[in-house]
Amino acid sequence: MKEYIFNIHDVVLLMTAAECLLLAVFQSILPTRARHDGRLLTAFLLIIAVASACTLLLWNDQFSVAPWFEQTLLPYLLFAALLLKGPAIYLYVCSLTQQKLNLNQRHALHLLPAAVGLLCIAVFGLSSGDLRHLPNPGLPLPSTATEFIWDMAALVPFAYAAAALRRIRRYRHALKNEYSHFSETELTWLSALTWGVFIAWTWTMVVHVVAKFSSDVVADYMGIADNYLAFILINAFFAYSLTYAHQLLVTKPEEETREISSEEEPSEPAIAKVRNAMEGDKIYLKKNLNLEQFSERIDLPAKEVSAVINKHFGTNFFEFVNSYRVETAKALLSDPEKADMTVLDVLLESGFNSKSAFHRFFSRLVGMSPTEYRKKSLALGATS
Repeated sequence: MKEYIFNIHDVVLLMTAAECLLLAVFQSILPTRARHDGRLLTAFLLIIAVASACTLLLWNDQFSVAPWFEQTLLPYLLFAALLLKGPAIYLYVCSLTQQKLNLNQRHALHLLPAAVGLLCIAVFGLSSGDLRHLPNPGLPLPSTATEFIWDMAALVPFAYAAAALRRIRRYRHALKNEYSHFSETELTWLSALTWGVFIAWTWTMVVHVVAKFSSDVVADYMGIADNYLAFILINAFFAYSLTYAHQLLVTKPEEETREISSEEEPSEPAIAKVRNAMEGDKIYLKKNLNLEQFSERIDLPAKEVSAVINKHFGTNFFEFVNSYRVETAKALLSDPEKADMTVLDVLLESGFNSKSAFHRFFSRLVGMSPTEYRKKSLALGATS
């Protein structure tokens, strides 16, 4: 008679652990990139591999290991991984969305949840057997400790996923303060993947709450779905790291951003320089213009230029530059002598270098497409 060690759901966990190990090895041998290497992604992959393997060992009764490992070491490995996966993905997102991430003592605070969890296991002597039972606050203190660390394992990753989403939102804001043009593709993919992590870890938290108040069967099926989500996300993140991560633009450190926001009201000479650069020199016609290039051109510090645009003109660099480009495009589109110019010619001559960005921005500011605007303007000119 054949005995099966793994069912199909256990195989998913096993595949997740094995694939994470292989991807971590592959990531570690990739050439180091200028902005960030793959160390944080490698760490995240290894953490997920440990979490998947330990989850399999904890819940699969058919697969046996040495008693000292299962009862003593397994709880430490499992909860170290569960409580570190959140910080790992958050720091990975940080490394992608800022110019340079220097890990220091301040970042060691992210180890605190894992330290608390492991200390709790050590103080109460929790074993794998304790972890398998559903928490019950009515039982002695060790059971309450078990409930506490399971609560932490559900809540901590969820909180870090939310923090990663907030980091991406701030990164998008920083891009608009520093660049007149940037590709949305890479950022959209990163946002989608981080939302995927947030949804998956929200689901984990829901599973944890449901397990307290429902039958074991319902909790098991929801937990199995959680394992499938993790498998899909791991593949998606690795594909993203190879395809898009290195294409993200750099932004200034947060300290400089905070300094800009606390700057006093800009001076009149600074305002005049910025206005003259746009209206007189038409610097906005330069493609891929960024704040650094703009500030060098008018011989003002970047933080002062940013303060002028943010506080005096009440907008960001992205909107500021592109609004001038749209006005130039409107003039070209409404000029009968330029009627033979294609829309592509118009957007390029206006300083845009992306057809999709031009159409999106023009339609938002003008309320109609460039083609519609040209047709309407030329018709009005002909009747007047």
